[in-house]
Amino acid sequence: MSCFQVAVLASGSGGNATVMRCEAGTVLVDAGISCRRITRGMQQLGLRPETLAAVFITHEHIDHVKGLETFVKNYRVPIYASAGTWKGIKQTLPRIDLRLCSRNILAPQTEIALGGMQVRSFAVSHDALEPSGYVFRCRGHAFGYVTDTGFVSDLVKRELEGTEVLVLESNHDPVLLKNGRYPLPLQKRILGTRGHLANETAGRLLSGMETLPQQVFLAHLSRENNTPELALSTVRGIVQQQRPGGKIQFYVTSQEEVVKNKEWEDYHEQNIFE
Repeated sequence: MSCFQVAVLASGSGGNATVMRCEAGTVLVDAGISCRRITRGMQQLGLRPETLAAVFITHEHIDHVKGLETFVKNYRVPIYASAGTWKGIKQTLPRIDLRLCSRNILAPQTEIALGGMQVRSFAVSHDALEPSGYVFRCRGHAFGYVTDTGFVSDLVKRELEGTEVLVLESNHDPVLLKNGRYPLPLQKRILGTRGHLANETAGRLLSGMETLPQQVFLAHLSRENNTPELALSTVRGIVQQQRPGGKIQFYVTSQEEVVKNKEWEDYHEQNIFE
C-alpha cells in the first residue's frame, strides 16, 4: 500500500489540479480550474484549501493557473513555481495581485524541505517559459508528477526513478491526431519536442523504469485525439509486453470527475477525515 493519497480533481486541456496527501502534509499541484471547483473538490475529500502546506505550479498556461487569481485572494497558502513560470503567470493572468501571494521560487533541479516532506523540481520540455515536474518524498517514499512535456529526457527518467505513485501525461494517439480535425501547425506543436506526450511514449517510459511504480494516473488526455480506453490499453499493453509479471494499478484521469487512488478510498472508509 502506498503512503500517498492522490486525488486528481481535473486533468486535461480544460484545466488541471491534483491533491496529494501524506503524513507530512497536503499539497496542491496546479490550479487550472476555478477556485470554487478546487474548494468544492477538496471539500469532497474532507479537506479545506487553507490547510494546504503549499501549491506547486508546473507552468503558466491557463489550464494550469486558471483558478490562481481568485485562490490567492481567498487563501494564504505558500505557492511555489520557477522564476520563469512566475513571469509567465503575470502574462497569463495580468490582473493577478502577486502581493497577495506567499510567492516562492523553486528552480528546476533544486529541492526544498516542507515540514517532513522533501520536494524536488525538475525541468521538462514544453512551450512555456520554465516548465517543471515535481517529485515529493515522505519517509523514504516518492510521488512524481510530470505532464505537459514533448519528450522524456534522461534527466526526467532519473528524477522519476523510484517513484511509487506517478501522475504521468498520456495525451494523445499520434494516428488519431494526424487523421483528426486539428490544423497542421497545431499537430506539429503537439507532436514536437516541446508539445505533449503520446500514449506510446508514456508506456515506454514506464516499461524502462528500473522499478515500476505501484500506481500510475494517466493524465492530460486529449478529448479530440485520445480516449480513456485507448490510453489505458496502449500504455498497459506496452508495460505488459516489456515487463511481463510487472504490476501497476492504473487510474485514468478525467476532465469532469475527481479520480482518487485506493488509499484515499480506504481512509474515507475509516472516517479519518471526521
